[in-house]
Amino acid sequence: MGEPTITGTGSGGGMGEPVSAELGEVPQTALWTLYHRALEARRPDALLVDPKAVELVDRIDFPFERVFGAGGGLQAQLQALRVGCFDREVADFLLRCPRGTVVCLGEGLETQFWRVDNGRANWLTVDLPEAVALRERLLPPGPRQRLLACSATDPRWMDEVDPAQGVLITAQGLLMYLRPAEVRQVIAGCAERFPGGSMVFDAVPRWFSRLAVQGRLRSQGYQAPPMPFGMDAAERPKLRTAHPGVAGVRDVLPQAGRGVLGALLPYLQALPVIAAKRPSVTVLDFATTTATTATTATATEAGASGS
Repeated sequence: MGEPTITGTGSGGGMGEPVSAELGEVPQTALWTLYHRALEARRPDALLVDPKAVELVDRIDFPFERVFGAGGGLQAQLQALRVGCFDREVADFLLRCPRGTVVCLGEGLETQFWRVDNGRANWLTVDLPEAVALRERLLPPGPRQRLLACSATDPRWMDEVDPAQGVLITAQGLLMYLRPAEVRQVIAGCAERFPGGSMVFDAVPRWFSRLAVQGRLRSQGYQAPPMPFGMDAAERPKLRTAHPGVAGVRDVLPQAGRGVLGALLPYLQALPVIAAKRPSVTVLDFATTTATTATTATATEAGASGS
């Protein structure tokens, strides 16, 4: 395994020539999420203000509509609601730790920095080399941004994080593509290395994970990659078993949406049969001191597992 490659900090960049995007199966999901953020942001009644996403879709030389469909509507709105959960958590962290570090695992082409940055925090993107290379071309890092070509499952990325001013790790649209043991190893590693920090991530329910593994999630010209890790929302308490340093587990619910979905969402989230098996966004808070004797083997044997 080669050494992780870090890029930054630079001056940031703007619009330029069209850029082609040829990515592998899992990294290509960054284009799917980018496309749906842009579709939502283009609406006059958008739930998500994301002009950077619109700019990127206009610039990338990729057949978005042919591969992903015309989109809009429900799918774009659901994407905006999920993104909103992450944005609120990051914004709250920056209020508490204005000079802290936000570590974005598997960030792809997420444009959160341009939506919530406070002008003082440091941001570290950790992603696969091909995804980092594309991001660097499209979104050159500014003075407080760094890009690290490294798998999220490789603990060496943790050496690049200064925890002195507070740390928040985000894993948006990432963990479902890892094996259950890898998910628990990432959580355990973060709890061990960043006491007092937090991690926010999303998970698909087990029924959705099964469909993805079976290759049954297909629309238009796009086949969703397998998602080995699934976690029903009701299983959140099991996350405490990943490491003794996981001190708190909290659910993050989306805010009201638009139209019929917006009217029904609060009620649907309260129905036990739906609430227990819905997609979820979870925050883990790490204790300020951790038990150093915890082992990865113990972490991988207990708690939530994939399909």
